[in-house]
This record gives sequence, C-alpha cells and structure tokens, in this order.
Amino acid sequence: MANFIVSIIIAFWIMAIALISVQNAAPVTLRFLTFQSVQMPLGIVVAFGAAIGTVGMALILPSLKPSRSAAREDFED
Repeated sequence: MANFIVSIIIAFWIMAIALISVQNAAPVTLRFLTFQSVQMPLGIVVAFGAAIGTVGMALILPSLKPSRSAAREDFED
C-alpha cells in the first residue's frame, strides 16, 4: 500500500512539472550573486530542482534516522 501511495505522489509531481513546462515555455535565466545561467525553459528548471531535492533528501534521511542500538537504549531507560 505504501508503494502505491508513493507512486501516486510521484505521478502527481511528474504531471505538475509537465503542465508547468507546457504553460511556461518562455526561457528563464537563473541569477545567484554575480553568476548567471544560460536561458532555459521554466519546466526544465523545476524538474532539475525537484530531482536535486529528491536526491538530496535520499542522501540526508538515512543519517537522520536513529540507529537501532540508540532506539533500544532509549526504550530500556
């Protein structure tokens, strides 16, 4: 059941990115301090942002989970 819910959420985000990219085909430029990117469609920028966020959370979440031994020690106290 959990896999189904995750699949629905991912499908929703893919549809949202596709809809945004179709509606906003005008190129945008990203600026950060003095740096400037090449012009690219907004949908691609949103897709890259979503991908970077997904990968980042996949890397960070395992380090945030308490270990089994720490959880066991808390339970025993």
